[in-house]
Amino acid sequence: MLAKDLYIKIDNDFIKPGLSDDWIDYMPELKPYFCDNFINTNMGLVCDYTETVNNVFTAVFPSEDVLNKLIDNYKNAMLFVHHASIWNLNKSPVGFYNMNPSLLEKLREKYISIYCIHSPLDNFSEYSTSKTLADALDIEMVKPFIDYRGGVCGIIGKTKYETVNELQLKYSEAVGHDTKLYQYGGKKILDNKVAVCAGGGNDIFVINEVIENNINTLITGVTLKSDYSVATHEFEQEKQINVIGGTHYSSEKFACIAMCKYFSKLGLSAEFIEDEPCLKDM
Repeated sequence: MLAKDLYIKIDNDFIKPGLSDDWIDYMPELKPYFCDNFINTNMGLVCDYTETVNNVFTAVFPSEDVLNKLIDNYKNAMLFVHHASIWNLNKSPVGFYNMNPSLLEKLREKYISIYCIHSPLDNFSEYSTSKTLADALDIEMVKPFIDYRGGVCGIIGKTKYETVNELQLKYSEAVGHDTKLYQYGGKKILDNKVAVCAGGGNDIFVINEVIENNINTLITGVTLKSDYSVATHEFEQEKQINVIGGTHYSSEKFACIAMCKYFSKLGLSAEFIEDEPCLKDM
């Protein structure tokens, strides 16, 4: 498939008016590798390195392992990522750190482009991060909620589970590793309704909307207690809101897995590249 046709198709399907992001503020040294449009909008085609896309690969983060797998095995391909930077609290105290320029050079040599949509993939759709996480947990959607960067990033849904402990067990089974429960409220899930906000949803502005919707349980990704999040945890404890965390990576990987179906419908071979969750997130 012609790369330019693929880029236009994804742009039209996901990048809606009003959405915003801010990657470039944190990676000025990588500007020489990036497309002007990405520098200006922080979304869409990041690195334009091929004219033809024979294979598409999806990943949550453009980690060293992900990039090296592509460099070692493929050419004339596109890497679709949810984030333009890599997340790992074991390597960076702020979580995110930037791609290695030497690997971007090698991607150029192998004709492998990078395409990134963060807020557009968080924005509610059948492929969005919170909707696909809810699907993986057998949560039936009631409505989207939480205004975020010009879109709507979370969902309210109905679960068949009666208690937060049962729901946590289902979450752990779905992601394939232990999850973390902060049981600040009652064990019983009120009216079987839960809030789902994948990634970094443990924030006071999210909890306020959870409370407004008479919900006592939030499912998200990053939940560790830190200087940044201590006020949120105190607020949740005060308001008796249960929080279940499953890491940044694992809570958002289902969207990137689902995107393989999107690319397959376009007639492209598509594969999700597994990576390692940072368990420190919880």
